[in-house]
Amino acid sequence: MSDAEFVDIGDLDFDQWNDYALDQEWGDGLPLMVPSEEKVAAMMEASRGDNEPFPQMPPRRVLPTLQSIAANAVMAGCRPELFSAVVAAVRAVLVPEYNLHGTLATTHPCGPGLIVSGPIRHEIGINCGGNCFGQGNRTNAAIGRALQLTLLNVGGGKPGEMDRSTQGSPAKYSFCFGENEEESPWEPYHVRRGFNVEDSIVTTSASEPPHNINDHASTTGEGILTTVAGTISEPGTNNIYGKGPYMIVFGPEHAQTIHRDGFSIADVQQKLYQQSAVPVSRVSKEQQHHYESERDQTPVNGRYYLSPSPEDIHILVAGGAGKHSAFIPTFGATAVCSVKISNG
Repeated sequence: MSDAEFVDIGDLDFDQWNDYALDQEWGDGLPLMVPSEEKVAAMMEASRGDNEPFPQMPPRRVLPTLQSIAANAVMAGCRPELFSAVVAAVRAVLVPEYNLHGTLATTHPCGPGLIVSGPIRHEIGINCGGNCFGQGNRTNAAIGRALQLTLLNVGGGKPGEMDRSTQGSPAKYSFCFGENEEESPWEPYHVRRGFNVEDSIVTTSASEPPHNINDHASTTGEGILTTVAGTISEPGTNNIYGKGPYMIVFGPEHAQTIHRDGFSIADVQQKLYQQSAVPVSRVSKEQQHHYESERDQTPVNGRYYLSPSPEDIHILVAGGAGKHSAFIPTFGATAVCSVKISNG
């Protein structure tokens, strides 16, 4: 490594370092850990077996390195044992179908939502249960933040420059959670995506923050799915605009009731696909014209569908006690991408 790869911060204390880093536009507004040479080296050591090169990272089209990703992971507060998940997350957003350039440059508020599945959840302390979308867990927060800082500092996705989001969203800070496989009545999500049950996987899509679905009254799977379909049937969602995948994250209690009443994953996908379609009457004439002339989206039987097919509705279980689930819309023009986490 050359001297040009390092910045001498001299005797700056923690506050002075953060003032300096924010002046350089290296941060997200929250305090940053100092990426010392020793800490970056320790982070890289944790992933020393991962030698696959990275493709260029839009929009700057710079080639990421393990060192540059490690520096951002240190600043985000990652421990070395989290680094393999961070690297897998970077690889996932660099899959061409994810559309990283489009999802960074859009005025839409999406950020990379990360789902961690498999045994590594317990090894590194991912929160899959209560408050899994929220605060209080260093692992969830640091992994998601490390990816965002990498997109900022390596990719060049700076707010107001390449990141043109009208309002932004909390998903642009950190959005990472684990699948609650232990309380799911269905096969684990990553296994349904073709991986082995013993594999550890990071899955990502360009996502909005979760939209809560509250149903404390329904006692049947049919009733819960009717509530879910009604909640996600939004005329203004980007899933109509961009016609892409989205996620339904069932809380364990909702999932158990739905499964008890005989609904398979395919049954849930088909029911939501049909019942959530938005009637033309709920879409303005101007929007209808825009969809048809600019987006090549035409209604089918008088309705706009939120996804290209039932299979583009991704179903999994996360969270703890309580009769809540979540709708996670996406940018639309994106794909759900999964990458196996290297053992190092």
